[in-house]
Amino acid sequence: MIDNGQIVKSLLPVLTFLLPGGAGVLVLVFARRQALLRGALTVLGLGAALLTSGLCAARVLRGEVLVAWHMTIYVDALSVLMQLLGGMLAVLVACYSIGFSRHVPRMGDFSSGRRGVYYGLILLFLATMNWTCSTNNIVMLWVSLEATTLAMTFQVTFYWKRESIEAGYKYLLLVAVGVAFALFGCVLVYSAGLAFLPGNEALLLSSLRKIAHQIPANLVLLTAAFFIAGFGTKTGLLPFHAWVPDAHSEAPTPVSALLSGVVLKIGAYALARTLIMFAPQYPPIVVFVALLASVGMLIAIFMAWAQDDLKRLLAYHSVSQMGYVVEGLGMGTYLGIYGGLFHLINHTVFKSLLFLSVGAVMYATGGLRKMSQLGGLGRHMPITAFCFFVGALAMGGLPPFNGFMSKFTLFLALGQRRLLWAAVVSVVTGLLTLACMVHAAYKVFWGRPVANPSDAREPREVPAWMTVTMLLLAAACVLLGVYPQIAYPVLDRATKCILSVLGSG
Repeated sequence: MIDNGQIVKSLLPVLTFLLPGGAGVLVLVFARRQALLRGALTVLGLGAALLTSGLCAARVLRGEVLVAWHMTIYVDALSVLMQLLGGMLAVLVACYSIGFSRHVPRMGDFSSGRRGVYYGLILLFLATMNWTCSTNNIVMLWVSLEATTLAMTFQVTFYWKRESIEAGYKYLLLVAVGVAFALFGCVLVYSAGLAFLPGNEALLLSSLRKIAHQIPANLVLLTAAFFIAGFGTKTGLLPFHAWVPDAHSEAPTPVSALLSGVVLKIGAYALARTLIMFAPQYPPIVVFVALLASVGMLIAIFMAWAQDDLKRLLAYHSVSQMGYVVEGLGMGTYLGIYGGLFHLINHTVFKSLLFLSVGAVMYATGGLRKMSQLGGLGRHMPITAFCFFVGALAMGGLPPFNGFMSKFTLFLALGQRRLLWAAVVSVVTGLLTLACMVHAAYKVFWGRPVANPSDAREPREVPAWMTVTMLLLAAACVLLGVYPQIAYPVLDRATKCILSVLGSG
């Protein structure tokens, strides 16, 4: 699509979404109440998705571009970056959920039958996400993106309480309506492409980018507006972010980690696949997106400061942090795009860690998640406190954690482009983020304990499945901060994928 590697036909990209999708359907239809079969299918589905994505990555890093089904499936380095990220996080979330699903009943229904629905939907979401990252058909990109929305809607409403149903309805309505604008953009591009390409080729992103410079300017600007509104809603960019706080706060906490860690990134991926094709002839388009992201990141951090609910606080931080990702992609330079993609990886790691740490707090306290109701948990839950602080410092951009490396890369890229105002906004946002997260961590873990009801049991550390998952993510925050070169091969090739489009005009 946007890679100059050797085109190789392969069924591997098809297996990345067919295998987990098939396992998800089997879990939902036949194994919802059969714990052993459900567990086996979930392990096989997640393992197969991660294995096939890893095999695709190995071949892509050797310089191949994998295609199938007459070029409608097309996997390059940007594709495998997203697939590996989603696959690894889905495995961690599933492991964490083994312990989390045994939580206090008043947090929500996680009975045996409901667990089957939960794991089946995780598999279906991973399948639709991998499909989104594999398709080369501009209309199928919209279809698969909507499929991820549908799979995640049932996860947001999982507890089937009034609040979660309302949040799920809001998520489905806003994202579906928003992404419908992206469909209008897809149809416009296809219609314009028919004047220069045969019918089938006019649907392929790899072909459309070659004739994008021939599309009339007024049509390009209208299409760009549709893409920004549509895929920007999926990304959670301001002012299209209204679904983010409710969906993140009402979904089961492991699902909140998926929402922030992967779902938001799918919108940014779609923007990179579509909007970027117009950048060589119309640079102001991506500059406008970067401007929107810069303003949004600052506004969202002030919204985060106003929150008492920990999950809503983290949700607004997601809106703010996605601004860094989109800002980097919008700079159009190697350093900027590299920094944006690096922060995309890092945000997945530290924000998932933070959400899972909040899930541990809720597990230990019977569902409490407001800072005004919590305090003094550090002496009862030292491992959770450590993990939360690692995530907080990483998101705040403090060395030696991973958030510092990607943010510093973005600051250098802004300086290279002489965008002083954007650099100031980014630095101020980073400082406010650090202060906000340290304040939240102190109140929850070292603040004055709040009087609990007499029948409340004393908080204690969570089960091993949850603890190990959090420690692995905390270790990843340190590893990517101390040794960022580990992510260089895939980031370098993914960055060059986007640059090849920017240089094609």
